[in-house]
Amino acid sequence: MDRLQFSAWQYVAEILPAEELPMLAAHALVDGRDSPALRELAGLPRRSNPAEVRELYVLALRELGIRLPDEETAGRFLLVTLAFGLAHDELSPKDVGNGLSMTVTARTWEETRFLSVAADYSEWLEPDELAGWEKELRTAAHSLAAATDLGPSIGIPGARSD
Repeated sequence: MDRLQFSAWQYVAEILPAEELPMLAAHALVDGRDSPALRELAGLPRRSNPAEVRELYVLALRELGIRLPDEETAGRFLLVTLAFGLAHDELSPKDVGNGLSMTVTARTWEETRFLSVAADYSEWLEPDELAGWEKELRTAAHSLAAATDLGPSIGIPGARSD
């Protein structure tokens, strides 16, 4: 999955800020992607009108034949990405707790368990509670990473593909 395809689910999951889209477009041009809207988006300053930036981004994806996923798919991709990040020590448990968005969706038992534990994070957890929560979250992350078939579809290295 290339950078733009990867960004599509991040955009729908609301974890890709509008100010990052012009640079993303510039990188896509360097990667060999090209369309009129992509060129225009790449030329915008970082602090452009967010609505204009989003409109150009969606138009560029359309011109390049990249479909935006539905919210459920984007939410599940976000959940799996967080689980893999934690399972491979690329994210901390706090990063996972803070990385959830309102669009996160769980369909499988492992996704539901991981989401449930992650959602229990609070900055007010006592140290002994925090240690227990982190252990439970890591266990849930490893379980989800081992059980999911979404990893390869979003470009996670080492993810199983059935």
